[in-house]
Amino acid sequence: MCACEPESYPSDLTDAQWELIAPMVEPRPGGRPATHPRRRIVDAILYLNRTGCSWRQLPHDFPPWETVYWYFKTWTDDGVTDRIHDALRAAVRDAAGRDPMASAGIVDAQSVKGADTVGAHSRGYDAGKKVNGRKRHIVVDTLGLLIVVLVTAASLQDRDGGRRILDRARMAMPSIALVWADGGYAGKLVAWVARYCRIALEIVRKPEGQRTFEVLPRRWVVERTLSWLVRWRRLDRDYERLPTHSEAMVKWAMIGLMARRLAPPPGRRPWQPAHAP
Repeated sequence: MCACEPESYPSDLTDAQWELIAPMVEPRPGGRPATHPRRRIVDAILYLNRTGCSWRQLPHDFPPWETVYWYFKTWTDDGVTDRIHDALRAAVRDAAGRDPMASAGIVDAQSVKGADTVGAHSRGYDAGKKVNGRKRHIVVDTLGLLIVVLVTAASLQDRDGGRRILDRARMAMPSIALVWADGGYAGKLVAWVARYCRIALEIVRKPEGQRTFEVLPRRWVVERTLSWLVRWRRLDRDYERLPTHSEAMVKWAMIGLMARRLAPPPGRRPWQPAHAP
């Protein structure tokens, strides 16, 4: 039987990517030695998120699924996931020559179908999109990087979710002064956000008479982020029992994306030609 190291999965972190995350998940001093490497725990979470498999169907070369889930839940509850995500976002912004504290953002919502693991108390029906499940409300910066995410029942109106997500954005990123949104956030919300969140909410409307699809200024940034998220198959639907775990899965998808942006893996990118001209 071969005792060699198993081949890595495409979702696994490279050494350079792991160095970005390792300091934030190191074992606490004084405890008993860890049975499973933290790196394999992180790789397992990213694998599950990228492939969309269930916890119980994690490949056997990862630590036991119960162990991986325990770390996922503990890191979510203890704020470790948030610290990893925010640190990588600051690094990406710094590498792009931007201030780590964003001053502007874009808000939007995305309804996704809920699996049978989503309880009735946290799901609803979005009549506009004809989706029975949950809704992800997100605020991103002008680079498309996630600032905050809020998962609610899909029946919640965008403007009602807008109060909660923009209040959360103000707490997470106090430097935000301007947020762009679509027409679903128009009305009384604009005045409420200005008064209680001290944020200018600017509505980006479609040009009059527009009948075909056109890319709208600023709005395309958040739409692109939502498309990034659904490429992670776990996020194509909502499978999590708890909304907080759904939010954590969104953050882990962005962690994987930002780690690859900061330390690109070797090899040809999908958009590059197979053979040099």
